[in-house]
Amino acid sequence: MVKSNGDNPIRKVLGLGYWVQGFRCFPWMAVNFFLKDGLNVDPSTLQLLQNSANLPMVAKPLYGILSDAVYISGQHRIPYIAIGAFLQAVSWIPIAIMSPSSISVLTISIYLLLSNLGASVAEVANDAIVAEAGKHSISSKNSGKSSSGELQAFVWVASSAGGILGNLLGGITIDRFSPQAMFLFFGILLSLQFFLTIIVHERSLNLPRSSTNAGVKKQLSELLTVLKTPEIAYSLTWFAASYSIIPALTGTMFFYQTEHLKIESSVLGISKVLGQAALLLWGVIYNRHLKSVPSRKLISSIQVSMAVFMISDMLFVKGFYRDMGVPDFVYVVLFSGLSEVLLFFKILPFSVLIPQLCPPGCEGSLMAFVMSAIALAFIVSGCLGVALASYVGVTASNFSGLPHGLIIQAICTLLPLSCSWCIPDDVKAKDKGNANAKDRRKDSKKQQ
Repeated sequence: MVKSNGDNPIRKVLGLGYWVQGFRCFPWMAVNFFLKDGLNVDPSTLQLLQNSANLPMVAKPLYGILSDAVYISGQHRIPYIAIGAFLQAVSWIPIAIMSPSSISVLTISIYLLLSNLGASVAEVANDAIVAEAGKHSISSKNSGKSSSGELQAFVWVASSAGGILGNLLGGITIDRFSPQAMFLFFGILLSLQFFLTIIVHERSLNLPRSSTNAGVKKQLSELLTVLKTPEIAYSLTWFAASYSIIPALTGTMFFYQTEHLKIESSVLGISKVLGQAALLLWGVIYNRHLKSVPSRKLISSIQVSMAVFMISDMLFVKGFYRDMGVPDFVYVVLFSGLSEVLLFFKILPFSVLIPQLCPPGCEGSLMAFVMSAIALAFIVSGCLGVALASYVGVTASNFSGLPHGLIIQAICTLLPLSCSWCIPDDVKAKDKGNANAKDRRKDSKKQQ
């Protein structure tokens, strides 16, 4: 835990920020139904729109560099969180108040891009605070092992809690209110976050601050230097590739469950709630029991689990569980939500690993680059998923090729394991070993 005078303000700011970030699933559930039922898009178009809306997240390194280098009124984190909340609010509210007949695919795509731009800016600033405060906590304690990862686990739980409530409310309200009413509610919530954020001053967070205000060019140069570090370069490349190589079939599965199986939106909401609950539980379990497990072993185990769930989805589509007497909605509730969030499990141990490798002063830029690489990987994954769905012949009314697609997806998921050596085993142990070696060399010189 971060024991400092700024601990409570930090947790309040981050708790709200990550909770709202998790609650974004609330309007996005409405977006899926609005696109499918209101604009009558097909599965491939739905998935392309979902992924193209993430394009602003690819530019996260730029936001990170600006956040690290450019201070606004003497602050370089809080103003960017406020700007992010403002941009999101002015994107969701117009969609909510527009006439449905005037909304086209292009119009909603532009507003979704603006929303994700604001979300990206806010997430970069929040992630930078976590990296700075977490590293400051470790460096200010003799027992780094006990404190490492606790702040990451805290914000993970906050985000998961927002996701649980967002999916629960989304599943309930989608049948009772229009998608635009849900957009308006979220826009008002973002406006509230904006006003609550601007009244906080960054000094109260007790964050470490550079003695000099480095320019953007210097910050970019430092980021490039950090990215050339072998441990960071190899682990980041593997992590992004482990996502991008998997063809995502989320849009296809959404259509399969809602159009073919006629699963109700409330069932999908409950399924996603259980998935978010699993994310929350994962944060607690990791913080209490798994921080000492080597990163490579933990991340590789999650990768294998992802493939197992994809094979399970294939059996579900083929009717294996139905033949065993398990109703479709039961499988969807118990396993579909968990299957969707399982790929995010890897992010927590990786977000703990990366700050340990990062030199001081570049945390915001590096964490932004990491999240940018993940966002780009998701976009590539989505495009590969559209290609795979086309290859196996899946359409809005024909899902006979979906089992073959899921098998190919599982095989692709296992491929990155052959290069898992790119992830450091135990950074702390290695650093401790290097420190001990240096101490022994110093003692040896003294004796000579």
